[in-house]
Amino acid sequence: MRFVKTFVFACILLLSSSSFATNVEDIHSFTLKNGMQFLVLEDHSIPNANMYLFWQVGSRNEYPGITGLSHFFEHMMFNGSKKYGPKMFDRTMEAAGGSNNAYTTENLTVYTDWFPAASIETMFDLEADRIANLSIDEKMVESERGVVTSERSTGLENSNFRAISEEVKNAAFRAHPYSWSVIGHQSDIDNWSLDDLKRYHKTYYAPNNAVVVIAGDVTVKQVKKLAKQYFEPIPAQAPPREVHTVEPEQKGERRAYLHKASVTTPNILMAFHVPETKHKDFYALDILSDALSVGDSSRLQKTLINEQQIASSVFTYMPQSIDPNLFYIYAVAANNVSAKSLEKAIISEVNAVMKEGITSQELQKVKNTKLVNFYREMATINGKANTIGSYQMYFGDYKKLFAAPDYYEQVSLQDIQNVAKKYLRKANRTVGVLSSQEDSSDEDL
Repeated sequence: MRFVKTFVFACILLLSSSSFATNVEDIHSFTLKNGMQFLVLEDHSIPNANMYLFWQVGSRNEYPGITGLSHFFEHMMFNGSKKYGPKMFDRTMEAAGGSNNAYTTENLTVYTDWFPAASIETMFDLEADRIANLSIDEKMVESERGVVTSERSTGLENSNFRAISEEVKNAAFRAHPYSWSVIGHQSDIDNWSLDDLKRYHKTYYAPNNAVVVIAGDVTVKQVKKLAKQYFEPIPAQAPPREVHTVEPEQKGERRAYLHKASVTTPNILMAFHVPETKHKDFYALDILSDALSVGDSSRLQKTLINEQQIASSVFTYMPQSIDPNLFYIYAVAANNVSAKSLEKAIISEVNAVMKEGITSQELQKVKNTKLVNFYREMATINGKANTIGSYQMYFGDYKKLFAAPDYYEQVSLQDIQNVAKKYLRKANRTVGVLSSQEDSSDEDL
């Protein structure tokens, strides 16, 4: 035990010294005349670089009738533009030694380019072309519409979590756009018009709606020159409409039931309304999430899987979010265990934390893990770019990432119990049940 504790602290110190080679002064920022923001970190440890483009658009920016458009554009952005036609974005990047990916969330759409530093101008050329001149061709739109439809149906069929989370989000949110899944409603996917798409791209893929993070073997002078050359000629647009909807307070437990014949054992998903990431309770909730489900000795893993053998898997999820969102607890029942028994066991563990809190050993274990993971992330250029951008978007200022270790360290046992009592209440809870049995009984008929 002593060895383990010593090893953990040694890791923290080792990684800490590595990450603190990066200081807040090392990150340089500038804004182009069209409003596009840049954050640049020179890191000459390897001859590579990353470009992360954080677009401030996700499913929270949609409304009924155009749900799923944010995710759809993640597909469309790879389907050709004026200079680099269909399939040429990937081919050109790969020929330059680079690779890429993208993801869409409730809050953001993020494009990631990894490349040899010598290819940086190619990356600017590729990205500028698809921002300014994306081809929204009717034939390509219809083809991609089919791809997204297939992705939606196979995702719901193959992922029990996706299926149940769609129902739970819909029940937990009555007003806020977090109500629908990122992929959108099928009827909206079927009916987006070309005008919807062109308007959406013009509004949200405007340079004044993006934060670009570049980390790696580059110089600030070099990045600024290329940014002015390739991105500054792209005109700014009127700011997007603000998302002003505030979800009304939940005043009683809500429930959702989903029948799926292929489910072998019941699944339970509980969701509790929690504040946005900027809120002072974020760090305590983040630690509570890990104390409940990360590692074999966490509360739910230890009790539900190892001791009671009532669940085959369990995890919690505390998303980073611009608006108030949900804290999730998800569990899959072991063989011959009913949904009711599993739900009761989860609630019992949650109530125990609300009444008694967690132990100092549990708190310290999570803090150690959080710090190791944080410093490990900050040890690579990819991790640095992602972390810098995430703090800028979710915490409102990239500089706050340098205070993150202190914020985690300051969380007390009382803080953990307080947030558990404040947010994991029954009246604030939505319970989803996914089962192969229909939601009916003889008494109901």
